[in-house]
Parts: sequence; C-alpha cells; structure tokens
Amino acid sequence: MDKQPTSRTCFLCGRDNDHGLKLKWYNDYENDRVECDVMFPEYFNGYPGVVHGGIVATVLDESAGRAIMLDGNFDNLFVTLKLNVTYKNITPTDTPMKVISWVIRKGAKSAKVGAKLIKQDGTITAECEAIVVKPPDEFNESWEPERKYWHI
Repeated sequence: MDKQPTSRTCFLCGRDNDHGLKLKWYNDYENDRVECDVMFPEYFNGYPGVVHGGIVATVLDESAGRAIMLDGNFDNLFVTLKLNVTYKNITPTDTPMKVISWVIRKGAKSAKVGAKLIKQDGTITAECEAIVVKPPDEFNESWEPERKYWHI
C-alpha cells in the first residue's frame, strides 16, 4: 500500500499540529480503497468514553475525500460540497479503529465518495457519503505556499 501525503498544520494529518490526530492514510489498490488507523483520545469526547459526533464526522469527511487520491495523483485535491453522516453505534475513545474510504462515482470536477469507521470487531460506528468538488482557483492559489509541506 502506498502512503498518502500529509501536511504541516492540518487538524487530522498535520505533522506539526500538537492538537491534531496525526493520521496517516494508505492507498489499498488491491481492494480499491483508502485505509487509516485511528484512536481518538479521551479529550475528543462528547460524553465520557464516547467520541464527539463532530470529530467522527470530521474524520469521515477527510477520509472520504482522500479516496480521490486512489488514482495516485496526490495533488488532485477536492473539497466537500455535501456530507451525509449516519451514526450507527457509539464510537469509543481510546480504542483502536480503522477508517476505510472509496470512490462511488468520479467525474472531472466532482465525485461521490464514501467512508466508514470500524471497530476491530467489525462493528461500524459511523459511515458517510459525500459529494466533493474541485476547489475554485483562489483556493489553489492560497494552497501554493503550503505545497512544499505536502509530502509523504
């Protein structure tokens, strides 16, 4: 599996973000999906022992969007237009989990992607479908100074 790049300051993947999760995603070409191991510290709880739903949605959103990079083009960035999350079970803190994501349908300027968060016993705690789109040119221009920090 090929590792996807991470950034410097992103809340989820930022190598230099002391408050972030420092997640790493990998392209699983054999199964046509992206995988990421995650464990949510207790300070991301909504209730004791339960990950806040907004944090769950954030991880699903990022993971689903990263499915676009299954084609190996790590500069092919999209942004979320619509995110639909279904919470199926409690997502526990301090518990090793996996997020997997995939492309449902892809076009030149938009795509439909999905992701799910899974406990080690196979229980799905949450899943999503999202519509992602190519960002406007202004976004790409503002991203340019950070590009040098976007690496594996």
